[in-house]
Amino acid sequence: MRRLRGGATVAVVLMCAVSVAGCKEQVTGSDSGSGADSGSGGAGATAGGGAALAAAESLAVKGRAPKTGYDREKFGSAWADTDSNSCDTRDDILKRDLEEVKFTGGVCKVSYGVLESDPYSGKDVTYRRGSSKVDIDHVVALSDAWQKGAKYWDAGKRIALANDPLNLLAVDASTNRSKGDGDTATWLPPNKAYRCTYVAAQVAVKKKYELWVTAAEKSAMEKVLETCPAQKLPTGGNPTKAPERFHAG
Repeated sequence: MRRLRGGATVAVVLMCAVSVAGCKEQVTGSDSGSGADSGSGGAGATAGGGAALAAAESLAVKGRAPKTGYDREKFGSAWADTDSNSCDTRDDILKRDLEEVKFTGGVCKVSYGVLESDPYSGKDVTYRRGSSKVDIDHVVALSDAWQKGAKYWDAGKRIALANDPLNLLAVDASTNRSKGDGDTATWLPPNKAYRCTYVAAQVAVKKKYELWVTAAEKSAMEKVLETCPAQKLPTGGNPTKAPERFHAG
C-alpha cells in the first residue's frame, strides 16, 4: 500500500518497465479498495462517501452561463492562506505533492522538489523556485466554475474554492497549459492511467460546491468513470467558506 497525493491509500503494483533503473511502484488505474481519511484532502484523496460514478450521475445539469464578468480577482488574491497555517496555499500543495522537498528559510517556502510521475503527463518533473516547470492546477478551473454557478456566490465561497486542496494539484506546467479552462468534455490528461482519478476529483469538487455541469460534460464524466466503476469519490479539503478576513475584488 502507498499514499497517493493528498493522503489516499491505494493498492499498487510493481512495475519494472520504467525509465529509471529497478522497479517502481505505480498506482493502478482505479481505486477499488476502501477509502482512507486524508490529512490534506487534496485532489485524488479518497475516503468513504460513495462511488465517483454515482456522484457524477447526481450532478445537476444546466447550460453554461456567459463568461461575462469573470476575473481571477473575484476569487481573491492568489494562494491566500485560508487554512491559517502561515504558509500560502501554493507552497502547501508543493509540499504535499513533491518529493525530495527543500525549503528556503523555515518550512514554508519550497525551493526545490521532484514531481515524480506527473499525473497529467506521466513524466518526472523537477521544480526549482523562480524557474518552475510545475503548475498548481485548479482541477475545476475557476473560469469554468464561474460559468457553472460561482458567479452567483458570495466572495467567501469563491475564495474557498480557489484555495481548497481538494481542487488543487501540482502538475507539469507545459501539459497543464493545454487545458485552459476546459471541463471533462473538452480536456482530459494525456496520461490515460490518471483519467479516472482526475474525473473523480472534478466530480468531487462540483458536488462539494454545488456547481452544475453541462449535458456534454456529464456524459463525458460518466463515459470515463464507467471504465472504473469502483473509483472512489475524493473527500476532504477546506470548508466551503473562507474566513471573514479574506476579500475578493
